Formats: sequence, C-alpha cells, structure tokens
Amino acid sequence: MATKKVTITLDDSLVEALAGAAEEEGIPLSRLVAGAAERELRLRAGRAVIQQWQAEHGAFTPQELAAAHAEMADADAEYLSGTGASAA
Repeated sequence: MATKKVTITLDDSLVEALAGAAEEEGIPLSRLVAGAAERELRLRAGRAVIQQWQAEHGAFTPQELAAAHAEMADADAEYLSGTGASAA
C-alpha cells in the first residue's frame, strides 16, 4: 500500500491521548490515526447505504430498529465475552 505523509493540526491533549493509546497498543501513532480515519469512512459508507435503502423502501419501523439493536447488543456481548474475538 502506498503511503503519503500529511500534516494535520490537533489539540495537544488529543495528541497526548492518542500517543498514549498507540503506545498501549504497541502501534505507531500514524497507524492509530489511520485506523480511526478508516473507521469513519466505513461508518459514512454504512450510513449512505442505510439512507439509500430507506429512500427506496421507507423508514425502518420501531420493531425493525428494536430487532437491530438487540442483534447488535448480542454481537457486542459475544465479542466482549471473548467468544467472538477470533472472528474480529
């Protein structure tokens, strides 16, 4: 993968917190920031898909939203219990 060096401006306290988090994970600060940027882009893409689906099919019903929330909670609980960690 090609990389490009860029300059960004962040608050000192944010840089310190990010640097600490990167150190805890044993990764370079740039990798931590790149991962956060990648997650943001995936979230944006997901929101766009949801908006497109709703434009074609209508808004989600309260029942559909409740089912989705329950499924996400179950997936989070499984992951956090360690049983799903290898799948992540």
